[in-house]
Amino acid sequence: MKLTAQIAKHFREVHFGGNWTCSNLKDNMANVTWQQAITPVQSLNTIAALVYHVNYYVSAVLKVLEGEQLDAKDEYSFNHPAISSEEDWEELKNKALADAEKFADLIEQLPEHRLWEYFEEEKYGIYYRNIHGIIEHTHYHLGQIALIKKMLRA
Repeated sequence: MKLTAQIAKHFREVHFGGNWTCSNLKDNMANVTWQQAITPVQSLNTIAALVYHVNYYVSAVLKVLEGEQLDAKDEYSFNHPAISSEEDWEELKNKALADAEKFADLIEQLPEHRLWEYFEEEKYGIYYRNIHGIIEHTHYHLGQIALIKKMLRA
């Protein structure tokens, strides 16, 4: 298996399942109501804010993989649209999963030599680092989502 195919597989697993942690974004979002998604627990981010935040970076890098310029700022990464209905929550979840699938598809198509090239600018490091950073970032916030769900249901 090509390295890019393996990386795409790893990325898909954190979003859709099949990884060795037995935890993924899709399953963790599946049985969360829109009211739960926006319910604050102590001083933690809401589930909706975390889903948006994870997808913010996936979406930004996805655009680069599609040939566009990087256009993301950390300060906007939690500025999600208002969630005031099940439809709004479904829209956010569907976007996150659709972007994840497109992202994985483009990683699979990426020529391996690109993994070792700078991502946009030297200051951002190489593609490999950025793609794996997105996977690590997703795992990190996935753990938060799982814990917040448990806290909401306790």
